[in-house]
Amino acid sequence: MVSVRIKNLTKRYNDVTAVDSVSLEIEKGELFFLLGPSGCGKTTILRSVAGFCEQDEGEIFFDDRRIDPLPPHERNTGMVFQNYALWPHMTVRQNVQYGLDVRGLASAEKKRRVDEALAMVHMSDQAAKRPNQLSGGQQQRVALARALVINPDVVLLDEPLSNLDAKLRGEMRDEIRRIHDETAITTIYVTHDQKEALSLADRVAVMSVGRVEQIGSPREIYDCPANRFVAEFIGETNLIPGKITSSDPNAVRVATELGDLLSSRSCDLAVGDEVFCSIRPEATRIVGDASVANAFPAKIASHTYLGEANQFVFDAGGVSLRAMSLGESDDTSRGSQVRVGVEPDDIVVLSRS
Repeated sequence: MVSVRIKNLTKRYNDVTAVDSVSLEIEKGELFFLLGPSGCGKTTILRSVAGFCEQDEGEIFFDDRRIDPLPPHERNTGMVFQNYALWPHMTVRQNVQYGLDVRGLASAEKKRRVDEALAMVHMSDQAAKRPNQLSGGQQQRVALARALVINPDVVLLDEPLSNLDAKLRGEMRDEIRRIHDETAITTIYVTHDQKEALSLADRVAVMSVGRVEQIGSPREIYDCPANRFVAEFIGETNLIPGKITSSDPNAVRVATELGDLLSSRSCDLAVGDEVFCSIRPEATRIVGDASVANAFPAKIASHTYLGEANQFVFDAGGVSLRAMSLGESDDTSRGSQVRVGVEPDDIVVLSRS
């Protein structure tokens, strides 16, 4: 296992800065995600680590060894591409074995390693087939086996599940987590899919326009977003504009169109600052007569039954609020008058600047 350290990485394409002085430290054996919308620079970082893209500035280290001056074949990374990149004229076994052929290993050693890699991804019984005889999920398993068979220091995954349907994506997420737990190889995973990142990652770097907005565990990123971009990109949220009227280490009070909202989350903002109150839909609920610090009257604008949950849109004096609930009150028909509440610990106060 190795750690990966990226220091002030910058990559420009003519007048466009794809990666803007990004620094990251990825721990040994970590499953680390680069998450963000298309064009944010995440794949450029991955390709820079692999050696397929030469940065304009910055350094890349595996442990204390600087690797960015090295050609790709000397970095010992295993890459899994979005489009699988399997040789169509080769069998599954030949595709997985290719990296070992290049390295000139003995036949017996190649066979042992390929057998182990195919067994790890549950593809031993498909070894004689060609890629066009496989499903998308099977092809991705082969691509993963090919990356693992060379015993890489780092595995690089470039949106590996984006070409699969929803059911296969769920299955492959479980497989990737299982394989990573078994191998403990340091892995960098690029995706724009928030569910992939939240369900798989040890830590996540959320990116926007070439910069890292926040790094943390999935729970930290979701529960404590650093800014508006992170709050809106990771799941859904209601952003209620307001102004801080009082603040101490244990409570922040914000004047909004809903009335005063009390947050028990600490923040670095001051009285008079214009802010957003970020409230997740699952934290917004019908409270009836229950005592809740932040409660206000609202009308149900819409109610959608989703099987496992109920989705609401509330109209609270002209403010639209989305909510998600596993339960359901007695009267949830459109136009019903209800009382809606949010606990102080579920309100994150974010700067509007």
